[in-house]
Amino acid sequence: MIQRYSISASKQELVERFKGLEVTDSYSQRYNAAPSQLLPVITNENPEGFSFFYWGTAPKWSRNKTISRKLINAEKEELTEKPTYRKALKSNRCLIPADGFYSWKTIGKKSRIPHRIILDQAKPFTMAGLWEEYQDDNDQVVHTFSIITVAANDLVKPVSERMPVILDEKYEKEWLSPESSTDVLLTMLQPFPSDQMGIYTVSPMIDSHNLDSPTMVKPAPPVDQFGNFTLFN
Repeated sequence: MIQRYSISASKQELVERFKGLEVTDSYSQRYNAAPSQLLPVITNENPEGFSFFYWGTAPKWSRNKTISRKLINAEKEELTEKPTYRKALKSNRCLIPADGFYSWKTIGKKSRIPHRIILDQAKPFTMAGLWEEYQDDNDQVVHTFSIITVAANDLVKPVSERMPVILDEKYEKEWLSPESSTDVLLTMLQPFPSDQMGIYTVSPMIDSHNLDSPTMVKPAPPVDQFGNFTLFN
């Protein structure tokens, strides 16, 4: 399960990466993006600029951890099995800008070591996602998104069984295109090549969704959530 990621690129870096895309002043760098937070996405309905949707669920519903865990990720294997996913795959697709994601390697029964996974040179990329629109109890329209995951590649597998779908840049427009068939969309959802990625340990402070600073994305010695050093990284 993917529970954290980063989009720490500057506004100018994103303008250069997503040529022609409008990046407004609403954008701010996020080093520890967490579920229920308002984060930038590029949707099939508004491919010219960033929209800001809640990851998984709106904050008022995030205390229901059972529901929240089910909504933050959508497994590729379930996209054609569940009616809600089939509908979203057909009409509600999005790109989720990022420049890294976090996973925790379990050491023993309780300890776990956080890792950050990036592409070469930590360049920005996009994760494939689905979005939803609904009305809350106060009749307010709320938008949310989920990250599509696949089985981990060889680099990520020692840390996590799943990884987000990182789309090759050449597939991004096709992912958002209304002309793309379900079969074509599903072929895009593959583990990203290990030889084009890197991984390193980061501070256990990443565990706290309330903390968000540049130190989160910097390499740190392998330390578990209790502050204990370990040789297993």
